[in-house]
Amino acid sequence: MSEGSSLRGASASVETAGASHKDAIAGPIEPPPYCMYSKGETSLLIVVVSIAASFSGFASNIYFPSIPTIAADLSVPVELVNLTVTSYMVFQGLAPTFWGALADARGRRITYILTFLVFFAACVSLAKTRNYATLITIRALQSTGSASSIALGAGVIGDITTRAERGGFMGIFQAGMLVPVAIGPVIGGGLASSLGWRSVFWFLAIYAGVFLIVLTLVLPESLRALVGDGTLRVEGFISYPLVIYQRRYRKRNPNFTAQNRSELPPKKPIDILGSLRMLTNKRAILVISFLAIYYTIWQMSITVLSSLLKTTYGLDETQIGLTFIANGVGSMVGSLLTGKLLDMDYARTKTKYKDCEEDIPLDYVRLRTMWIWSAMQIISVLVFGWMLDKGIHIAVPIVCTFFTGWGAMGIQSTVSTYMVDLFPEGSASASAAVNLARCLLGAGGTAAAMPILNAIGIGWGFTMLAAIMLAAIGLIVAQMQLGRKWRETENNNPIA
Repeated sequence: MSEGSSLRGASASVETAGASHKDAIAGPIEPPPYCMYSKGETSLLIVVVSIAASFSGFASNIYFPSIPTIAADLSVPVELVNLTVTSYMVFQGLAPTFWGALADARGRRITYILTFLVFFAACVSLAKTRNYATLITIRALQSTGSASSIALGAGVIGDITTRAERGGFMGIFQAGMLVPVAIGPVIGGGLASSLGWRSVFWFLAIYAGVFLIVLTLVLPESLRALVGDGTLRVEGFISYPLVIYQRRYRKRNPNFTAQNRSELPPKKPIDILGSLRMLTNKRAILVISFLAIYYTIWQMSITVLSSLLKTTYGLDETQIGLTFIANGVGSMVGSLLTGKLLDMDYARTKTKYKDCEEDIPLDYVRLRTMWIWSAMQIISVLVFGWMLDKGIHIAVPIVCTFFTGWGAMGIQSTVSTYMVDLFPEGSASASAAVNLARCLLGAGGTAAAMPILNAIGIGWGFTMLAAIMLAAIGLIVAQMQLGRKWRETENNNPIA
């Protein structure tokens, strides 16, 4: 070897050593973030989708105190007006199967805007309703517009968060959408008693119109099949306001490199039957069935609350509305605490698996606290029924609704997080599957609630419901025992 070659080799060695030294000083290269949004931007998006999701509960709960008044004004029995709750829940279950499939294929942003346009039109029509047939029909259309916001919000959260932080964000999301459970009946009762029940729907129309403008200006497209981690350039309608967030990201990271489009998951066709297939997935069917049973009994207790309080304690619409606050506050508490607990559980388990996060037993980690929320709802429903049956002081059944809401939302937050973890690339459809099961069963339950109580009595009616919930715990036990075994035998299922 020549001297020049030796010198060049020595020089290259020195340069390599220098580079290695710099790398050692700089430390290991950090992996790129899962999503380009800052903590503040992520929080903003979570707030926006939480408010959007609240419209489904708002349209439902703001309506409850008006049920006796609507029945009198339209000259129909209360049982028939209760069927409008049933029709609302039927389409609350059915509509997300389409909207969720559209969102997973064509994007979250356009789907949000379309659903809110439908909701706005339905609210205006309801405010002008003059007969029962129109009421029950347009309530179904209103549900079609509002119900999908829950599945869409879960989809956005799945797009921009990781498993380790998803439980907490899902808890905030669930709590935000439950604010109407607490304040909706109060607003509805106040409006109905002062301005008439039609003012409830004018209020919803104005609120939806204003929010639609805000959503259009603030919410970017987040579907990873379209925009990846958010850094990809896109054209057309979905580019705004995404470009604003991209400029902010480039300002924070001047040396950034946009994600390669070839790294994105493939675009999906609109698969309306996707949610139905998830209902038949053996790793999902048991836990979805469990949630549907508990949700149904929760909704049954809420639906009959107005009529029972009016007949038992002689309350007016405003007073009835105030009694719903306890249920709403309990629901928010349950959602927030459950989200934090899920994150803590996942973080504790993740340290044991270190670099093998995909081997974490999701069924066990996500579902092992379910017995707490189950016991809370069973006991509160049982006590609630007998307190109303015996006409005990009104404070006692109201307190029971607080714990019923807490337990119900603890269960719902847990199952929602589990399903997004299970189907990360179809999170909107997964949430739609949950929604379909719980709303269809809930619709049947709310229709049967008053006939059951009239037939066997309030106390024994709720005792029967508590027994059903107790038996349903076996579904979770089976899920936790069999879940990991099923996962190991599934080779072609898109489960995370």
